[in-house]
Amino acid sequence: MAKEFEMMDVGLMSYYLGIEVKQQDGGIFVSQEGYAKEILKKFEMENCKSVSTPVECGVKMYFHEDGEKINSTYFKSLVGSLRYLTCTRPDILFGVGLVSRHMKAPTTSHLKVSKRILRYIKGTVDHGIFYTSSHNFKLVGYCYSDWAGDVDSRKSTTGFIFFMGSSAFTWN
Repeated sequence: MAKEFEMMDVGLMSYYLGIEVKQQDGGIFVSQEGYAKEILKKFEMENCKSVSTPVECGVKMYFHEDGEKINSTYFKSLVGSLRYLTCTRPDILFGVGLVSRHMKAPTTSHLKVSKRILRYIKGTVDHGIFYTSSHNFKLVGYCYSDWAGDVDSRKSTTGFIFFMGSSAFTWN
């Protein structure tokens, strides 16, 4: 390709579109620590107390939730920021999907759930995904459904994820 196109070697990739890439002998670690810190600062949560889970167990959110309406532009910005963070943070996917349903008419109770996700991020800001180098691959799949868990429409939320990797494939 170097004969056809003007190219230069800039070394190993370390940062791309807000995603930090750390290449090591044992594998590659990708995270969005810098971006997570920016989100916390943008939404004035950099000094908040952290929590151990992104969403409270068994939380149900309603479209016509009690509480006063909030600025939908602010809420959309928060949810959009969280959605981009899910690139390297599968641990927040469920919670972000849950609050994403309520962008049309958000209330203070929807914002409270979103802010809890930020509080979780505060305590896990350095988390990411580590891809190991291995020749011993296996396919692992997980699936879940909440069976009519949406209290407004009675629709089910089904999720699935498949991993193709070595037994050492982990996320931290």
